[in-house]
Amino acid sequence: MSDRSLDTWRLSVAPMLDWTDRHCRYFHRLLTRRTRLYTEMVSSGALLHGDLPRHLGHDPSEHPLALQLGGSEPADLAHCARLAERWGYDEVNLNCGCPSERVQRGAFGACLMAEPALVADCVRAMREATSLPVSVKHRVGLGRDQSYGFVRDFVGTVAERGGCRVFVVHARNAWLDGLSPKENREVPPLRHDVVRRLKRDFPALTIVANGGLTSDEAIAQALAEVDGAMVGRHAYHEPWSMTRWDVRFFGAPPLEISRDAVEAAMVAYMTRLAARGEPWQHASRHMIDLRHGEPGARRWRQVWSDARLRHETPARVSALARAAMAPHNAVAGAAP
Repeated sequence: MSDRSLDTWRLSVAPMLDWTDRHCRYFHRLLTRRTRLYTEMVSSGALLHGDLPRHLGHDPSEHPLALQLGGSEPADLAHCARLAERWGYDEVNLNCGCPSERVQRGAFGACLMAEPALVADCVRAMREATSLPVSVKHRVGLGRDQSYGFVRDFVGTVAERGGCRVFVVHARNAWLDGLSPKENREVPPLRHDVVRRLKRDFPALTIVANGGLTSDEAIAQALAEVDGAMVGRHAYHEPWSMTRWDVRFFGAPPLEISRDAVEAAMVAYMTRLAARGEPWQHASRHMIDLRHGEPGARRWRQVWSDARLRHETPARVSALARAAMAPHNAVAGAAP
């Protein structure tokens, strides 16, 4: 794999259920041009029997963009991979890391790590159905078992039998009972040493580290050790940090943009949503931390979150939110 293709997975925002929908991705793309974006996990059943525009629709600005799938039937996943290509995605990713009970009942997500041969069959079927790259996102283990051999054999089997070349590794075990999905992101200890060891043992594969990357320094450390870094909640809750990534991690020119300009772009986007009859709050919720760290950010956030303003236009709410910040900015800028 060439250095140029490795760069494809250098930095990405993680797929996050109920968060990284098309409105969130539109917002994130205003902040970084190069970072790879992922959809929420979409089950194969939803694509086989559901509303395709609702699940697969996206704005052209979102690229590079990957579709994450949940499923365990090779034929169904192959059909979904063809849909991904038809709808213009840049990658298909198979979820083998989600520990939620709902996903387990569907016999996919993290529980698939116990069936590496099946995962290999799924990947091979998808690769044969599409020219898009097919990647796998998984954990470093299941339950309390922290043996390296388990994840090593999983990666080895999926790579050898399925032809997968890209593995996104969440550096925590998945505990399939006793913990909520939120607790599964916090309680099992981080083991980035396992991710590094996978890279040493599989140097020809692209290994992307995920989990606990909550600063630019942590991202840089991961990139010094493996091929890529995937960032989750840090990107969501401190979105302005993404404006530094193109320069620092891709060597690209800086974005000439301000928070005011991003807010204005989102207001224009929400106005288009409202004109189509879609509640603009579906998008505004994702930019609620845009002003994180600025004087008056709390008041700005409160205005945008005020349900009493849901019938106002996005432009009107923006004006009220900016006005709420004004007294704080005046104090912050006053001479001592």
